[in-house]
Amino acid sequence: MIITRNTGNALFETLKYYPVVVLTGARQTGKTTFLHSVLSNYTYVTLDLPSVASLAEENPLAFFKQHPPPVLIDEVQYAPSLFRHIKYMVDEQRHLMGQFVLTGSQKFSLMQNVSESLAGRAAILELEGLSWQESYDLPHINQQVYTIRGGFPELSRVPDLPLNMWFSSYVATYLERDVRQLLNVSSLRDFERFMRILAARNGQQIDNAIISRDLGISAKTVASWLSVLETSGQVSILPSWHINMGKRVVKTAKVYFNDTGLLCWFLGVTADNFSTSPFRGTIQETLIYSELRKTIKNHNLNRQIYYYRDANNLEVDFLVAGGDNLKIIEVKSSENPRPEDVRNLAEFARLCAAANQPETQSVQAFVTCNTSHTHPITVRSRDKSTEIRATALGLPDIAAMIQR
Repeated sequence: MIITRNTGNALFETLKYYPVVVLTGARQTGKTTFLHSVLSNYTYVTLDLPSVASLAEENPLAFFKQHPPPVLIDEVQYAPSLFRHIKYMVDEQRHLMGQFVLTGSQKFSLMQNVSESLAGRAAILELEGLSWQESYDLPHINQQVYTIRGGFPELSRVPDLPLNMWFSSYVATYLERDVRQLLNVSSLRDFERFMRILAARNGQQIDNAIISRDLGISAKTVASWLSVLETSGQVSILPSWHINMGKRVVKTAKVYFNDTGLLCWFLGVTADNFSTSPFRGTIQETLIYSELRKTIKNHNLNRQIYYYRDANNLEVDFLVAGGDNLKIIEVKSSENPRPEDVRNLAEFARLCAAANQPETQSVQAFVTCNTSHTHPITVRSRDKSTEIRATALGLPDIAAMIQR
């Protein structure tokens, strides 16, 4: 079963303007399958085979005679010398676009070689797991199933694949192939404990001191390990909105797992206990953040995502800047949120009006919830000075909302 990926348009657009395109992403997000399905006219070669990797490393000229451009090279990090030869070929025919598409499962070594040899010649795209928009038409997937299983394509392709077996194998592979290669970790068990602690603190502000105390490691090590998780596509760092709103604004970033399925597995959340889990709220936030992020990447949009919190504990879950307006988004897991449940949107709109900043001249408010139909919610600030009309919408409507 081939699942159509929405990032195809972004890939084709990028191929028009760059001679080299590098597709990155976490392990098992379907990079090779996706490229195979949309670039069937490209020569395909994988360097997973030692003999092929050896030829590419030792004799690039002969390698490209066997595999001429336009070419899709998988696991390209196994032949570092190939990058310099690609640079030479690009410089010889700089007018030819879309000649080399590179990908690999070891993002760190891949990107190091790209930055050293192909700077200015390569565009970087990232493929995350399946978005809800991409999973929506699968007959065996509903919102709860998607949330608990996550966006790894294999878990959608094989609906009865046991989650515990798959995620435990995934984490073990990630630790052995990525973490051990990059970090001098005395015990991979400590790094897995670190991931579990982050899962428990998912959606919260990052406090390296508390995490270091819980693990018995230095705050500097926590920062290093967090950087590895972010760079390898396991977590995302959500920055705070820093514009001057006339209030002391909290500037500490938050951390979110990229995949709700992996998060649920770490937290022990299953289909049987999801509805009563104390983590349901943070899982719902992660789901919405994931859909926002994937839509922006898949459609190559110029948007940035933030959150807002100030000294008076006024908080807005997500702000999406870019386009013609500032979108402010509150996340609720209920079906029909009440106006008083999302009053912070009107409070933030009041601050925007008072700040009189160019970035806050046009504000649109949204409430994501489990509603089956889009409908308005009239929200007033506590002092009744500001009234806004927020739009309540469900998960299927988020992608369209962000693209407007």
